[in-house]
Amino acid sequence: MISQHVHAVRRRLEAAAHRAQSPTVPTLIAVSKTFPAGDVREAAAAGQRDFGENRVQEGLDKAAATADLGLTWHLIGHLQTNKARKAAAAFQWIHSIDSLDLLRKVDAGAAEAGTSPNLLLQVDLAGEETKFGAPPEALRALAAAALELKAARLRGLMIIPPAVDDPNDARPWFRRLRDVRDQLVSDGIPAEALRELSMGMSHDFEVAIEEGATMVRVGTAIFGGRPPVTP
Repeated sequence: MISQHVHAVRRRLEAAAHRAQSPTVPTLIAVSKTFPAGDVREAAAAGQRDFGENRVQEGLDKAAATADLGLTWHLIGHLQTNKARKAAAAFQWIHSIDSLDLLRKVDAGAAEAGTSPNLLLQVDLAGEETKFGAPPEALRALAAAALELKAARLRGLMIIPPAVDDPNDARPWFRRLRDVRDQLVSDGIPAEALRELSMGMSHDFEVAIEEGATMVRVGTAIFGGRPPVTP
């Protein structure tokens, strides 16, 4: 079943990229949080290579359990500074950099571990109290600092827009993130350092692709509904 879902999502992803006249097909990140390593293996058998986790330890455990597959792991959830070193050593991509302190701790951890993780700056455009992310006015300084890192590398921006019922209602947020990226490039941040836009999930990834997403984070459409979290 998971393999069928992977293929179905890829067909939708490719169709959206075609509609958007995108020169490349966006990277599909299968969000495996709360699902076992066996499900990761099933998705990998269907050709899926990129997987996303919200929690550092859960990601570490699954990466270890599937180490023979050579997968690429993305940390997409909020990262606390006290776990920055662990994350920098284990994840090839970290999507949730939202402060100068976190940026520096991740870079220090990467230098210590001899790794070079790719970093995305998480942007908070809606000012939601329940969401993390750097405000737009802080991005120029944060991106400039990221260009001076010793080991980690700035690669783009990420957003989690406000929850909406209609996927098209998320479109303005995706468009704004693209505009923010373009403004940063106009302000002197190299385009190569901002080439990735991580935006869009199971319910709205097609709209995100139409607005310029280069990475989409899809969980439910691949693995199914998640069980309720018990206290």
